[in-house]
Amino acid sequence: MSADDSELVFPLVPSRRLVGAAFGGFPSARRGTGSDVAGARPYAPGDDVKLIDWAASARLSSARDTDTFLVHEHFSDESPEVLVVIDRRPSMALYPPPLPWLDKAAAQESARRIIAASTRAARGLVGFLAAGEPGSGLHEWVSPRSRSGLRPAEDIWDAPLTLDADEGSLDEVLEHLVGLRGTLPPGSFVFVISDFLAPPSPETWLALHERHWDLIPVIVQDPTWERSFPALPTITLPVATPAGDEIALVRIGAAEARRRKRSNEERLAALTDELAGLGLDPVHVTAAEPLAVQRSFLDWADERALARGGSW
Repeated sequence: MSADDSELVFPLVPSRRLVGAAFGGFPSARRGTGSDVAGARPYAPGDDVKLIDWAASARLSSARDTDTFLVHEHFSDESPEVLVVIDRRPSMALYPPPLPWLDKAAAQESARRIIAASTRAARGLVGFLAAGEPGSGLHEWVSPRSRSGLRPAEDIWDAPLTLDADEGSLDEVLEHLVGLRGTLPPGSFVFVISDFLAPPSPETWLALHERHWDLIPVIVQDPTWERSFPALPTITLPVATPAGDEIALVRIGAAEARRRKRSNEERLAALTDELAGLGLDPVHVTAAEPLAVQRSFLDWADERALARGGSW
């Protein structure tokens, strides 16, 4: 990612008011110093006269025929805390260059860096979580509240993580996150970047949902081979395992191509329906270029803002 690319950001639009450290740029549920108006109350000695709503005070004074002053109350501005969960399973290594399809590893890395840059732009704290080395039983973990959360994303992990984790590692990482009680306050953004070809179990989704975090799945899937399937004549294709250590020739006819297309589309629809049932609105990433990844997040922010009946 170039210096210019590192400035690609999107607005972190919360699904509800945040609760966090009181220095950032997001509105919370608490009254305090901030820019978001929470309501009005009668003036009390010691209130800042700058908070007086003169128009409302004049109307109320006229109605009551007495001098009455109202002051604005504000929600305190707070900092967002953001956690990025990385899927290290081998399927995330599919379609590397020079193949002409979605380089999922590059797309995941672009998404991770853009989320981190967007968090810093919102004066927030960012952390990362991923499975550790296969068989280690450990996890790669940087808390948003550690000093590392204040550093640029590229300084936290010097290079992209290898994509060789066990097939059940995403569930294990998310279950580990659920067990980290008190680490992330309610309302924290949790971006889970994965292809979700083997999604977390419904029990894992529910456990995450019950923590009252702002959970955002980032679905990284190739539009040709994973979200759909091309209409092919009978053809023999070289097919590699996700780890790339074995290649087999597979004969696919027109009927098989149609079956795979239907299966892939139904899998994506089922995933989308499951997420919608939990009230989750995912980000769909289908290209690896940083500008294209940013556009996916901007589209997500637009849709979330419209759903809330407002703008950024």
